[in-house]
Amino acid sequence: MRPSETQQKPVNSDSITSILKRIIAENGRDHVWGYAGAISCLVIVALSTAFTAWIMKSIINEAFANRRADLVGIICLSIFAAFVMRGFASYGQAVILSKIGNNIVARYQQRTYSHLMKLSLGFYNQARSAHIVAQVNQNISGVRDVMNLTVTSTVRDMLTFISLLAVMVVQDPLLSLAVFITAPPLLYALRYISKRLRAATKEAIHVNTHVVGAMQETIQGIAIVKAFTMEGELERKVNKLIGTAESRANRIARLSERTAPLTESFAGFAVASVLAYAAYRSIYNNVPPGAFFSFVTALLLAYDPARRLARLQVQMERAAVNARMLYELLDMQPHQRDLPDAKALVVTEARIEFRDVTFAYGEDNVLNGVTFVAEGGKTTALVGPSGAGKSTIITLVPRFFDPKSGDILIDGQDIAHVTKQSLREQLAYVSQQPYLFEGSIRDNIRYGRPEATDAECEEAARLAYAHDFILAQPQGYDTPVGENGVTLSGGQRQRLSIARALVRNAPILLLDEATSALDTESEAAVQKALDEAMVGRTVVVIAHRLSTVVRADKIVVMQQGRVIEEGNHETLAKRPDGLYARLNNLQRPAASDAY
Repeated sequence: MRPSETQQKPVNSDSITSILKRIIAENGRDHVWGYAGAISCLVIVALSTAFTAWIMKSIINEAFANRRADLVGIICLSIFAAFVMRGFASYGQAVILSKIGNNIVARYQQRTYSHLMKLSLGFYNQARSAHIVAQVNQNISGVRDVMNLTVTSTVRDMLTFISLLAVMVVQDPLLSLAVFITAPPLLYALRYISKRLRAATKEAIHVNTHVVGAMQETIQGIAIVKAFTMEGELERKVNKLIGTAESRANRIARLSERTAPLTESFAGFAVASVLAYAAYRSIYNNVPPGAFFSFVTALLLAYDPARRLARLQVQMERAAVNARMLYELLDMQPHQRDLPDAKALVVTEARIEFRDVTFAYGEDNVLNGVTFVAEGGKTTALVGPSGAGKSTIITLVPRFFDPKSGDILIDGQDIAHVTKQSLREQLAYVSQQPYLFEGSIRDNIRYGRPEATDAECEEAARLAYAHDFILAQPQGYDTPVGENGVTLSGGQRQRLSIARALVRNAPILLLDEATSALDTESEAAVQKALDEAMVGRTVVVIAHRLSTVVRADKIVVMQQGRVIEEGNHETLAKRPDGLYARLNNLQRPAASDAY
């Protein structure tokens, strides 16, 4: 059975509970003691706040009404102790939750990066890199926020609110009942707002990823932007996206902040009603004010946790939207998996064989029954017009993609039944567009084999005809290359990519039109490096200029996804009606021109 692109079951996008359960399952056990410490601190915060309201009755009745001087010191000391405990507990829970939150963000960044490394090339062909980066940056914090909101709200805010409600009920049950009766309409209104906020938040995240993506693409292609005077057009495009993002952000702000007038109005009505009722009883019924002050203090202190709890669903919706979108990336994207019976590839001769291979990126076939053999230790060149399927063959050897049908074998082993890791360890790859990573020249060469010594890196550079220009750099092998090697010429970048392939010391070398984008002088230097790289290896090379493959052991001529000719340069060039002979005649007057 051939490996296939599979998808995991998506997370339930309609339930905050399902998101919360998954986040807790993935993170709760690792941080159980940290959360236990934070919860202990939050319990102290909640109880000390309730104690402040409770003791107000003793302060008013005993200190002011009854004038008990002997109790003043005890009461004041207890209040001071409550505030000190609350301060240290607040500090403790904030630090603990911050450390846990930072660890969660770091773990999901590592997990997401690792996951992205496992996705097939097909995923990256369909997704925009800028969109992926923006999506990851914006959404990872959602997992942390869901956890922190859950802990702080359920423990600190909920416990504080319940404790203060208990104080209110004990001090004045009738007033407490009135508060409970007026609360449900407020909760219903907040629930309505949170539902509308969910859709608005998801729209805003999508728009923001497009803004970040457009900016990133502009920076990466700034030379083209300036060369074609695209500044004005791109500025109008980005400004339109920014305007859309601003309107979405304003809508979210309006929805989010609607809770303020609702909660403030409710609080104002409750406090005014309580004051009127208490004043009436004190004036006409001569009721001691201690219980009333304790009730009012509890009511006022309960306002902040009640306000935070009222906004909880709104905040949870926003955090859950971010978490959902992150899980969509982790769950829904296709994986190219090794088969259960996959074994490590064992290379002896490094002989590559294609047997009736058919492949399609979409519905239309790019390859149609391709069959040929690249003999071990020899060079096989792929030639043909653009769109013939040459680059596709190069991508199938390291299993960047899997064919629809047919088999690809290395030394008789079907690569569909070997592990991708062992397969790719036997390959070195030089692309048409060399890519250099952030770091020094030495770092970029060593990416071919991380355990390579400095001497091996320098020897690879010599074989790639790169040693001399490297020594001419300001810091030699330790010179930073800039973003994608911006400080180096195209020929220099290509020779570094060849050095990276050489230091890998792999038995199979894949060359994808490695000289087609270079000027004549650079091409000559790179071709010398390639000649060194080919010695003793099985080489599959795509030729844009036929002059670069005249010494190939075998030339495979392709057209419209099929192999139509095979042979060496001498035999193919003599076929009067052959495609290779026609291409060779076209290039003969000016060997440096592309057909």
